[in-house]
Amino acid sequence: MLLTINGEDRTIENAATVADLLGELGIAATKVAVERNLEIVPKTAYGETALVDGDKFEIVHFIGGGSQEADLAAADDDGFVVAGKKFSSRLLVGTGKYKDFEETKIAIEASGAEIVTVAVRRVNLTDPNQPMLVDYVDPSKYTYLPNTAGCFTADDAVRTLRLAREAGGWNLVKLEVLGDQATLYPNMPETLKAAEALIKDGFDVMVYCSDDPIQAKMLEDMGCCAIMPLGSLIGSGMGILNPVNIALIKENANVPVLVDAGVGTASDAAVAMELGCDGVLMNTAIAGAKDPIRMACAMKHAIIAGRESFLAGRMPKKKYADPSSPLAGII
Repeated sequence: MLLTINGEDRTIENAATVADLLGELGIAATKVAVERNLEIVPKTAYGETALVDGDKFEIVHFIGGGSQEADLAAADDDGFVVAGKKFSSRLLVGTGKYKDFEETKIAIEASGAEIVTVAVRRVNLTDPNQPMLVDYVDPSKYTYLPNTAGCFTADDAVRTLRLAREAGGWNLVKLEVLGDQATLYPNMPETLKAAEALIKDGFDVMVYCSDDPIQAKMLEDMGCCAIMPLGSLIGSGMGILNPVNIALIKENANVPVLVDAGVGTASDAAVAMELGCDGVLMNTAIAGAKDPIRMACAMKHAIIAGRESFLAGRMPKKKYADPSSPLAGII
């Protein structure tokens, strides 16, 4: 019979069910999600779902897009809670752009992160035995946060996350619906549409959004479990361009607020935390550094320092000088 698998037409002769098909392709059923004619096939139904001539399949897995001991410097920080789960590390990291999975693994370990974002992509049918992210970054040790990187419509984002849930069983997801390829700025009308659909479908939605306090509040009121305004454009390294809006979003939020996108160096991460944010998500700032492992460690300390500074309460800014040493008794 003729099937379309991940966009390729293939003639299959010795398979009668989805389970047979995966076996013939050499794909481990436990590591993927299968969609047949736009309908997800539950893993429990692989053996009984018959193939029909003309079927269209998408077979996807996670790619690079866990608990660590809390740092002593942050011993008094209780961490943050999202979707009912507590995390000690306020640094979330992406898993893309590294030179290989081994570097990805080491950088994540150095960062101390507990949540890692992952993208959903088609399985390589030509070489199904290629290493997968799950072989290096253990999903029983880290919380995988499937995202919708590369989605430009609400429908594509919802479809992607439904496949992600089937592949890994996670309800906690990161939604991003992009407006254009040049800026990767969020398309807010589509983001709101997708968020509403996902929440109705039982997902816990952490949402990438513009730094607009009104839109952020709308997403929270809709039921999103975390708001993630951009610091600046994804992958730009420009830092926090609008700290006033970020602070306003945090001030009015009753759910965690995490800066997502634009961080370039450790001082940017510290600024985000000093604004009172609950955490920072970054990828390129670490993976694109000359020494990703050292930068991952620097970001870990920057997050801790920024949080400690926020909790300590900064001195007030003054228009004129105020000497540190007393003037009384001067010689």
